[in-house]
Amino acid sequence: MEVLWLAEGLASLAVAGVLLTAVFAHITAAKLPKLHRHEDEKFFLSAEDKKQPVPSIHDPPTRELSVVVPSYNEEERLPSMMDEALDYLEKRQKQDPAFTYEVIVVNDGSKDHTTKVALKYTKKYGSDKVRVLPLVKNRGKGGAVRMGVFISRGKKILMADADGATKFEDIEKVEKGLESLQPWPNQMAIACGSRAHLEKDSIAQRSYFRTLLMYGFHFLVWFLCVREIRDTQCGFKLLTREAASRTFSVLHIERWAFDVELLYIAQCLKIPIAEVAVNWTEIEGSKLVPFWSWLQMGRDLLFIRLRYLTGAWKLETRKDN
Repeated sequence: MEVLWLAEGLASLAVAGVLLTAVFAHITAAKLPKLHRHEDEKFFLSAEDKKQPVPSIHDPPTRELSVVVPSYNEEERLPSMMDEALDYLEKRQKQDPAFTYEVIVVNDGSKDHTTKVALKYTKKYGSDKVRVLPLVKNRGKGGAVRMGVFISRGKKILMADADGATKFEDIEKVEKGLESLQPWPNQMAIACGSRAHLEKDSIAQRSYFRTLLMYGFHFLVWFLCVREIRDTQCGFKLLTREAASRTFSVLHIERWAFDVELLYIAQCLKIPIAEVAVNWTEIEGSKLVPFWSWLQMGRDLLFIRLRYLTGAWKLETRKDN
């Protein structure tokens, strides 16, 4: 009998804990991040020190592809990524003159010379192909990508990390993944680059602690938010313009876990998603601090689930973006 009482007591405590957490999440739920830009964030920079007003994702597309590159203190790693990406894009354009593109480097409040490095490519390729958006303060990777998405001109929008960990030519793989989802309902579809096929090799090179953190994070993602995608965190994702507009309009998380919320939103909206294996190499200089970053991401995963579950966050399109 005492065992039964103890079990009931523990169950009651667990339920109470969940309810208290839900109430806490509801009360402290962050509002949808404001899109109001600082005056300096309403213009692209150019090598000639001229400012160009930014467009809107709600305008008709005028390019085939937009590449959004979030960059925070990336003066050392950005050049190799940009060289590889622009070499590929220029060759593709020569082979197919109808193919048009833009690369948007979003400087996320860097304290180094990231903007100066990016502007060298604007000077070399022209401000119509390489555009630099400086953010006045650091928003986080998700916030930087979001700002870049909302000023994109492409029919398709690619998220690509500044470290160049994924071979840029693998865009052809995610493009095929996107095509495999056709016909796109409401013109919305997403193709995610994935490193899941490399997991065994990466585990062999990681410490036991980091491997434990990785598995813990994967479990939380699967249990709380996204079950159909094995690798939610690969920074190589291709979205149709409509899918990008719809999902980023309701995105709340601006740090590392924004990918999970993005895919959670897509699943809720029944946007088809393809997961595509891509080449990936770990590049030194990662901004991810293993323990604290994972802790923050775990907290954000819990908030994503509870805040949507309690109605604190809603899938309503913004009217001011």
